[in-house]
Amino acid sequence: MTLADRLRAALTRDAGGLDLMAGDGGDLDGQAPDTPIPAAVLVPVTDRTEPGVILTQRTASLRTHAGQIAFPGGRIDPGDRDAVAAALREAEEEIGLPRERVQVAGTADRYRTVTGFDVTPVIGVVPPDLALRPAEAEVASVFEVPLGFLLDHANHVRAHMDWRGRRRDYWEIAWGERRIWGATAAMIVNLARRLRWT
Repeated sequence: MTLADRLRAALTRDAGGLDLMAGDGGDLDGQAPDTPIPAAVLVPVTDRTEPGVILTQRTASLRTHAGQIAFPGGRIDPGDRDAVAAALREAEEEIGLPRERVQVAGTADRYRTVTGFDVTPVIGVVPPDLALRPAEAEVASVFEVPLGFLLDHANHVRAHMDWRGRRRDYWEIAWGERRIWGATAAMIVNLARRLRWT
């Protein structure tokens, strides 16, 4: 069974009994839009003996989420056929990942962010060691984390902070000097609960 087949089987398995999160919950003092903004991210899994997941670190100069770790992705544009098309387009724009090199395994559970985005994670298998070209204005760096590390529940830490006078709970995953947290970490936690290898 190929890696793509294993991922596809896990994504189509009945989610009954799994504790999956639908979103961050709450809003930012009423700033989240009433109508969710459709968005998609690509979760690129490298086809290695020990697979990895490609992540990005956003540039420090961005207006929102500056310096944060994220999957490549963004809003679903009117010209995008669906979430898969949007995720592939965004990954090509942000990190130079050619869409024809991605073998789509399927979509994971949608996640509603506290800022009002309704995000569809698209899981795709990519060849290892592709020469990726980050878009300098958006992406400071591209790196890979072992899939096994991300799926290990021992690496998922529940944390909280006070923000604008309110307590906000979130997930956090430490990878070396990098801090994966917020919606990206929550989507990884959901994937870890769903992608249990048998």
